[in-house]
Amino acid sequence: MIVRGPTLELRYATADDVPRLFELGADASVTRFFSWGPYASESEPSAYVAGLEERRARGEQLDFLIVHRDDGPIGVTGLSELAKRDRRATVGSWLGSEWWGSGANFESKALITALAFRRLGMHRLTAWANTRNGRSQAALERVGFRREGVLAAWHRHGDAYHDVVVFSLLASAWEGSPLAGVEVGFDGSAPEAFVVG
Repeated sequence: MIVRGPTLELRYATADDVPRLFELGADASVTRFFSWGPYASESEPSAYVAGLEERRARGEQLDFLIVHRDDGPIGVTGLSELAKRDRRATVGSWLGSEWWGSGANFESKALITALAFRRLGMHRLTAWANTRNGRSQAALERVGFRREGVLAAWHRHGDAYHDVVVFSLLASAWEGSPLAGVEVGFDGSAPEAFVVG
């Protein structure tokens, strides 16, 4: 499946993308608040890519490369923690530092939310940001996610536990948001495991 926007597209990663994923994910500023990274060798993104198809089939993780029409892959976005009964999932994204503040976050969020709400039938998307990651919190609020509160000791990073701010975007709020105004096209079929409505 491919999701197309004005300057970006979302597509599945392949083994050919491993060197670029390594380049992007080896930047410690990018992975500072993640439970993984920075990448130390290409074996790490290689293992990630190798497991994606199986995780899609099981309904565990629907990740896409964020691909710029001129610059190639610039990050990753996707859905996880699917709850079919409640028609909700968690959205997560990261971009190479060169594209911070470029508008790529807005467009990639427009693409992944259009997929979630228009094609998959989601009712709610959840997003998290580390309480110390003000940039990520502000980015989520700028694209229309609503701050709901703090989850204490929610993420484990090595031996440390981190608090996160939880955000939400409901289908009804998305419909009237600037995200829904972005022209989005779809090629291919959505993974059956993620279709909830």
